[in-house]
Amino acid sequence: MVESKSGATPVRTPRGNTSLGLKPVRASSAGARRRYAATHRAGRGAAPRASRRLLAGADEFGLDEEFREQARPLFRLLYEKYWRVAARGARNVPRSGPTILVANHSGAIPFDATMIACALDEAHHPRPTRFLYDRFVEDLPWIPQLYRRAGGVVASHANAERLLEKGELVGLFPEGVSGLAKLYSERYVLQSFSTGFVRLALRYRAAIVPVAVVGAEEIYPLVGRMRGVGKLLGVPYLPVTPFFPLLGPLGMIPLPTKWMIRFGKPMVLGIPGRRRCDGATVRATAERVRGRVQRMVRGLLRERDGIF
Repeated sequence: MVESKSGATPVRTPRGNTSLGLKPVRASSAGARRRYAATHRAGRGAAPRASRRLLAGADEFGLDEEFREQARPLFRLLYEKYWRVAARGARNVPRSGPTILVANHSGAIPFDATMIACALDEAHHPRPTRFLYDRFVEDLPWIPQLYRRAGGVVASHANAERLLEKGELVGLFPEGVSGLAKLYSERYVLQSFSTGFVRLALRYRAAIVPVAVVGAEEIYPLVGRMRGVGKLLGVPYLPVTPFFPLLGPLGMIPLPTKWMIRFGKPMVLGIPGRRRCDGATVRATAERVRGRVQRMVRGLLRERDGIF
């Protein structure tokens, strides 16, 4: 499956960045490490309900718990009845401390982030998932406001750092727009992962939880991409499916496929200090995580009986 009611303005991504192409950062300063340690200790001692009340009242990125409660029946309908999501492994997601969910991306429109968050909500996970969403969404009408109120945060390295400093649960899709833009013939073949999440995990000692999603690739069977038209509209591309744009707005209704979501066991990176900033090591680690998610996706594909 991803600004501000309180009046604070989130840090925006520079024009060259996307949610999954976070730029590498230098090693954190001693002051940053001390601030992170303090917030990490504080987060461990706080009760889940108290944390949610704090987020509802003063979240710097615009999370609105009241809005989430109001929207929950709609998302639960999609989760339980429309896509009939079968999720397992939610217990693998740490209940406290900085955590990064790393998932495969698909669906032309990112419903995957919403359904991952719903799966954790259904499992009574104590904290919201803060998915990072692509910068281009900021230029769309009304959508970024909904994303922010639901817990989404515009993707930038500074925003990701701030969330992890606070010990939050961060979700991202290292395939980026390339994941959303996969043709139907390319479904469930993961694209290259950006390395930003590896550097973030190393810097903040965050657990990485691999997440596999099956079912989202078929809700919009992408057969083509109109990049020129998309550029005029301020999006990476305009999707072409068997139903859109042929059927107009009706063609944007997602198909009622059967979804499966699996949360893998957490990965804690143990790269020696002097190799942490080595580009080859970081790229190899990102590829190792990608391989883990790819194997999980293939396992779910073997388990399912059909698309619907």
